[in-house]
Amino acid sequence: MIQFEHRPGILDLSWGHPRPGLLPVRAWAESGANLDWRALTYGSSAGPDPLLEWLGDPGRTFVTGGASHALALVTQVLARPGDVVLVDSPTYHLAFPILADRGLRIVQGGSVHQVRPKLIYLVPTFGNPTGASLPEERRAGLIEAAREVGATIVEDDTYRELSYDGPAPESLWSMAGGDPVVRLGSFAKTVAPGLRLGWINAEPEIIARLTGLGYVHSGGGVNHTTAVTMGAFCAGGGFERHVAGLRASYRTQRNALVDALRKHLPQLDVPSPAGGWFVWLRLPAGVTAEALLPVAEERGVSFVPGPRFWADGSGGADRIRLSFSLLSAAELEVAAARLGEAVAVIAHNR
Repeated sequence: MIQFEHRPGILDLSWGHPRPGLLPVRAWAESGANLDWRALTYGSSAGPDPLLEWLGDPGRTFVTGGASHALALVTQVLARPGDVVLVDSPTYHLAFPILADRGLRIVQGGSVHQVRPKLIYLVPTFGNPTGASLPEERRAGLIEAAREVGATIVEDDTYRELSYDGPAPESLWSMAGGDPVVRLGSFAKTVAPGLRLGWINAEPEIIARLTGLGYVHSGGGVNHTTAVTMGAFCAGGGFERHVAGLRASYRTQRNALVDALRKHLPQLDVPSPAGGWFVWLRLPAGVTAEALLPVAEERGVSFVPGPRFWADGSGGADRIRLSFSLLSAAELEVAAARLGEAVAVIAHNR
């Protein structure tokens, strides 16, 4: 019934998934309780006006079925099979099959001027898997380089609202004033992934290409009923209230995992991400992620090995991604202890 599969006995640090108890079940139901027939008919091409207005830039916004759908749409209207897409090293691993679906050639690493790509894809704010954010000077340099070679930057801004130690950095979209950036947003991490709702920020000519797609002409705006309900949820202040609570909860969970890792793996440098859901951990010398995974799972904890965040698997052998979003603070303490035991076994046997 759901994508997430619980494995008995495993504390799973691999899933970037909200803790079920944090999903706004009652508030969401209340937001949809008073909608009329207009929520159940065909929607306007770019999305319902109340949601577009709440998002803040109606003429440069297109509502999508989530960030993954947004990425697929952007590749459809801005690239052709065989075009080069430059991606960060490391980057979100499930973007790779979406880019491959369009027949794009993925180049990971290298300078914009050397590669001269059609698209540049990255998660620059509270990134997946690193939890880190691109510094301001590098943001400005990337925008300038993209303009010089005629590339479009696809900014996956999924985690922006989940900031724990102060405001998030300015988005590439805002910094550039639009072109050459296309920004992808999502309600999956802030409200609920099952809504399958997100948006694209782009210049009006790109929005026109999106609204002109055949399936939009045929079926109207994407996920219209959910988008109308989201408009009501946001207009009534539900979004701000909910996200404020999420920040507090995820801050507690982040602190719990970071503190526990520092306790049970004191030999490691454990970063504390300023936002998002992930800790990107470097393992001790001689311990690889792929060797550690089965040992860790035998002890009841799981994670995503670093090589999966490289398109060709060539990097990240000594890295693992740990998500603190799904488990409680108490569970995260136990998970870190189990991981420490597994690392000790590998280190002892090497």
